[in-house]
Parts: sequence; structure tokens; C-alpha cells
Amino acid sequence: MLNKSIDYIKKHKQLNNFVTYGVGQVFNLVTPILVVPYIVSICSEEGYGKIGVGLAISFFLMVFIDYGSDILGVKEVSINRENNENLEKIFVTIYSAKFILLLIVLAITSVLFYTAPFFNHEKKLFFLSLPILIGQFINPTWFLQGLENFKWITILNIISKVLYVIGIFVFIHEPNDYIYNNLLWGLGMIIANSIVFIYLWKRYSFSFNKTTLKEVKTYLKTNFSMFFSQIFVSLQMYSPIVLISFFGNNMMAGQYKIIDQIIVIFRTYIILFFNFVFPRVCFLLDKSKNEGIKFWEKVNGLNFLFILFSTLFIAIFSLKIIDYFNPKNVLLISELLKIALMIPILQSIAQPLKQLMLGWNKQKEYINSVMTITIITLLLIVILTPIYKVFGALISLIISETLIISYYFYCIKNKLFIRSS
Repeated sequence: MLNKSIDYIKKHKQLNNFVTYGVGQVFNLVTPILVVPYIVSICSEEGYGKIGVGLAISFFLMVFIDYGSDILGVKEVSINRENNENLEKIFVTIYSAKFILLLIVLAITSVLFYTAPFFNHEKKLFFLSLPILIGQFINPTWFLQGLENFKWITILNIISKVLYVIGIFVFIHEPNDYIYNNLLWGLGMIIANSIVFIYLWKRYSFSFNKTTLKEVKTYLKTNFSMFFSQIFVSLQMYSPIVLISFFGNNMMAGQYKIIDQIIVIFRTYIILFFNFVFPRVCFLLDKSKNEGIKFWEKVNGLNFLFILFSTLFIAIFSLKIIDYFNPKNVLLISELLKIALMIPILQSIAQPLKQLMLGWNKQKEYINSVMTITIITLLLIVILTPIYKVFGALISLIISETLIISYYFYCIKNKLFIRSS
């Protein structure tokens, strides 16, 4: 019976890809379960809050390195997957642009970490977080997503997470060792991504001579609007913990980070599910609107049910789950977690609508909505957090997701319900 199931999966490409991809995501789910209780027990909620701020800033800066390649780059690779000459042009042009951007970001952040009081106080932590940006520069996941090569995405993900977990238990033993957490994360990324980058380089025999500075400039100019919108997406995702730390304290930031560490499991899964489905949705919508919509409805409908039942399970056992992470204020954080679980439920609706927004080339509407809603969200966080603390930040994020869903649906409702003949 087991052998028949394995043979069935191997014969069906999409199912095989999904299972392969799912194996890699298990490591994303297991990693925080293994390391967060240990980190909190050694470094306390306050130390974990500092780690969270450092990670949030690094993840925000990633958007400057990616420069929209995680969306438009994936789409271009997906459409040109059968044309090796175009693939080479896309690959080397984007990586050349990313290298220039990496140097600029490293230079600016280094100066900022030394001069700005907020950063200077923890400059060791922030400087040791910079390898995360180097790892993201090397990261070839965007290219693999366009090719729907989920085998190698899984391989690099597993290597990265295993190295990070080993590093945590080997090098973090004292309260002040929290400064090494983000360094270990970055080193895991660099090693894993380098292995897969070298594989792709040899597999396709790419050469950086196939692009010019003019083409790199054209790429930067063409993708600027999408990159600019992604800045706001990152602000919305990663600024809450920084604002909580700034307007509150690192203890509050640690409480939020513990909640977010559970929510991020869902968010990471939803984003990665988006990355898995998005190339296929784009391909099918370009081929046949009806075929694309049917696929979109099926996979995203099942995913929504999975998220809904998973969050319900977390809510029921929230007290025990929070207690596992070793915080002091278990009851308070468990109640906040129940409220926060609305966020992944709403995201599991927003992300499928985003697939159609981008698949139907509504980039302008998408960009405008992201910028507007992010500004609203940040203002709500700044206003509500000093009054309602972590609860205020969570309510701000729930309002944000609700506004996103409403606007996306408004933009695509006509095309969604009018089928091609």
C-alpha cells in the first residue's frame, strides 16, 4: 500500500512537488519549536525581544536586496522556463543588480548602526545580523520557484535550518550570547544558498558576460515600483516588534515575539504556499483563464480549511503552547495569542487574492493598496501600542489584513466571476 502511494505521488508532478515542498516546510515549523524555549530560558524574554528586533530589521532590509525578484523575477522565469537563453539573461541581470544593492545596503546600515543611538546601543547584535543579507543575496529560491524546482528549494531549506539549530545549541550558553543568534541564522543561509547557487551555475552554464550595466540599470528602473511597494509590505510585517520595543520596552517586544513566533509558522507557510502556487497560477491564467481559476479555487480553498482548523487547534491549547516557550507571563501571552490567530486566517484569504492581482497584471493597484494600507497600519500601531501595549499592535494588524482583503476583492471581482467562453 505504501509503495503504491509513493508510485502515485511520483507519477503526478504537482502532487510530487507539493510533497517535496512540504517536507522542506516541516523544518520551518520544527525549528522554532526546538530553539525558542531554549533561547528564552537562557536569554530571557528581554533577550529574545532583542533578537526579534535584530531579525525584523534584517528581514526588512532583505526587500532592498530582492528588489521585487521574489515576485516579478519568479513570474519572468516561469514564463521563460523553456528558453535557456532568456533564463540566463534573467538570472545574471538580477544577480548583478542584487550585488550592487547588497553593497549599498551594507554601507548605509554600517554607518547607521554606529551613529543612531537606537542601533548603537546593540550594535554588536545588529552587525552580526548582516550575514543574513549576504545569505539573501545568494539565495536562488526565486529562480527555483519560477522553474517549480521544489526539490532544490527543499534541500537548501533543510541545510540552512539544520545548521542554525546546531549552532544555537553549540554556541548559546550565557544570557549575553543572544547576540550570536542572528549570526548563526545568516551563516546557515550563506552555506545552504551557496551550495544550490553553485549547482544552478554549473547546471545551466551561466555567464555574467551575458548582461551589461545598461541592462542592469533598465532592470532596476523597470522594477522600481514593485520594489517600492515591497518596502511597505516589509514594514507591515517586521516593523511592529521594532515599534513595540521603541514605544514600550524589550520585555513587551519579547512577549510579542513569542506570539509572532507561533503566528510566523502560519505566515511562513502561507507565503511559501503562495510561492508554490503562484508560478502555476500565472502559467495557467496565461494559457486559459477558466483552467487557471479552477486550479486557484481548488488549492486555495483546501489551504484555507487547513489554516482554519490549525488555528482552532492552537487556540484550544494556547495556554500549554505558551507555557512550553518558558515565558513569565504565560496567561497574558496565551490570551493575546488567541486574538493573534485571526491574522493567519485573514492572510489565508488575502494571499490567494494577491495571486490573482499579480497574475492579471494589476501591479499598479497592488502597489497603491500596499502603500496606503501599510501607512494606516503603522499609524494605528504607533497610536494604539502605547495605550494597549501588545494588544494594540495585534488589533492594528487585524484591521490591516481586513482592509487588504476588501480592496483586493474589489479590484478582481469582475474578472473572477466572469468566466471565458
